[in-house]
Amino acid sequence: MDYKKLIIRGISYSQTQSGAYALLLEHEETSVKLPVVIGNFEAQSISLGLEKDLRPPRPLTHDLFSKFVNSTHYTLESVIIYQIIDGVFFSNLNFKNRDNGEELILDARTSDAVAMAVRFDAPIYTTEQVLNEAGILLDIDQNNEPSSSEIPADTDEASDLKKLSIEELNSLLEGAVKEEDYDLAMQIQEELNRRNKKID
Repeated sequence: MDYKKLIIRGISYSQTQSGAYALLLEHEETSVKLPVVIGNFEAQSISLGLEKDLRPPRPLTHDLFSKFVNSTHYTLESVIIYQIIDGVFFSNLNFKNRDNGEELILDARTSDAVAMAVRFDAPIYTTEQVLNEAGILLDIDQNNEPSSSEIPADTDEASDLKKLSIEELNSLLEGAVKEEDYDLAMQIQEELNRRNKKID
């Protein structure tokens, strides 16, 4: 399968889900962004994994598992985000034994998979289908950015999104990404995808 490589663009606090964060992954070649809602612990673990100089006084769960993997002579070869169902991403951890080349694939939450990837400097991949379903691509013109006043104030609920035109949804999507509200952007993208499927 032709996998698409992703890079970590950042982590921001979720503006619509209390205690949650948005992990922003990006396809290197097309700049399509993939926002993944993650918990507080996973956000902290990924951030610490990215900051190689920072070491917590006691190992976090992902640090402990990484040491266990190394002690069994395995290494993490890659992470594959292979599907999305009802807004939930599914991922695999692909391990390889350094001694005999034996491969091991484990199912994992995407937040845990990324936390492991940063500790092993392992590449993160996804499929074309996942990018098409959940990816966000915006080419925002600096002179024509939507201001927050152009964004309808009553679009917190998914039912409100259904009332908007495609042009309004695209404008709202640009504003949500500009404000780094990636979970709202994800909801808007899902509504746009739902309408496109109806057209097809």
